[in-house]
Amino acid sequence: MSKRLLFPTSVVGSLPRPAFVLDLINGRPPLPPDRYEREMQAAVRYAVAMQEHAGIDVVTDGEWWRKSYIGVIAELAHGFELGRYADGRPFTLVVDRLAPKTPGFIAREVTFLRGITDRMIKSTLPSPALLGERMWQAGKSAAAYPKREDFVRACVPVLRRELELVRDAGAHIVQIDDPHLCLFVDPEVRRQYADPDGATAFAVDMINEVVGGIGGVKIAVHLCRRAGGRARGEASHAGGYGPIIKQLNRLKVHHLTMEFTAPEAGDMAVFRELREDIEIGLGCVDVTPGRIDSAETIAARVRQALQYLAPERITLNPDCGFAPGSGAVVSLDEAYRKLCHEAEAARMLRAEA
Repeated sequence: MSKRLLFPTSVVGSLPRPAFVLDLINGRPPLPPDRYEREMQAAVRYAVAMQEHAGIDVVTDGEWWRKSYIGVIAELAHGFELGRYADGRPFTLVVDRLAPKTPGFIAREVTFLRGITDRMIKSTLPSPALLGERMWQAGKSAAAYPKREDFVRACVPVLRRELELVRDAGAHIVQIDDPHLCLFVDPEVRRQYADPDGATAFAVDMINEVVGGIGGVKIAVHLCRRAGGRARGEASHAGGYGPIIKQLNRLKVHHLTMEFTAPEAGDMAVFRELREDIEIGLGCVDVTPGRIDSAETIAARVRQALQYLAPERITLNPDCGFAPGSGAVVSLDEAYRKLCHEAEAARMLRAEA
């Protein structure tokens, strides 16, 4: 039996989208379906080759097939209104009862990815509570779903079916993205809720309904403090993970990605409070544009985590996706350099183990 690779390297999900890819996604100019498919396949091949050349062990397609990383739900189900805000960013709002549309949209991403790489593959799905937070608006949504929670529950079977199809397509890891859950580390956010612990528990319950009992694939949850929001000038949310640890331990998952490049993430001693069977995707690479961590800086963060975690439990990854939001302008070359340093840090750590 081959020895398990220590300190595998990964990306969280999204990669920066060059102008060419943004033009493709936004139909500038409109293309016939066969040409669109051919050009996007070429783009995704490049994204994967870039990760491979950098030395990344677990790759994604950069989420380049998707107009929006959470708006992809509108590909899976009818019931949504699509539009654009005044600043050009797209929005997706639920306006009607959900009905199956094209199950397997994300699974087809995985099928293509399996055909172009021999690395481990990660695929991503939005969490139900995140969809509820972003896509339910009382004025437009209440006729279909009177309460936000009603819409969240309606998303569960849609996402669960897609998870099954993604697994069957050959993904090694399926990551549920839930920035909403991690906001409850912030005292300011918690004060906005009458029952913040209840809201956190509901978010976890909905993830568990999506993933519970599904085998044959590693399930991860991405906890995001909007670190990627640094690319858009947004503030990240302060507060250690302590307030949500109890709920994190209830998640029926194998792996958590957690941000730790910013001081506001708190003390890594919190790892002692997590279930010992949970692997950690350690956010050890800063995603802030213009800030490129050295391999030694990255390795030092991992060494700090090793005070609390066995080496076998740690995967290296950036704090967040490199392309936060469909309109973010981030350098792909800079992201590549960060991934090279991540892979170099992993080699250093393996030599020390």
